[in-house]
Amino acid sequence: MGECKLDHSKEDVQKKLAEQAPFLSEERVGQFQRMLEGELSQERLNELFHLLKKYDLASPEERLVREQQMDRLFG
Repeated sequence: MGECKLDHSKEDVQKKLAEQAPFLSEERVGQFQRMLEGELSQERLNELFHLLKKYDLASPEERLVREQQMDRLFG
């Protein structure tokens, strides 16, 4: 995932999650939703957004990398 200079709002992340939810497990969607309930830094919001961005179009290898990043993020 390339670096993006745009800052994304919590609403941006929620919209992106709604778009990508059909391609994620229910458990993963829940993890995103729970994280979005709390206070998040701008850096964390951007990270969440980019993990979701074009997830549906990502290759299996790219999805695996993103899933590993999500695992680290959600603990």
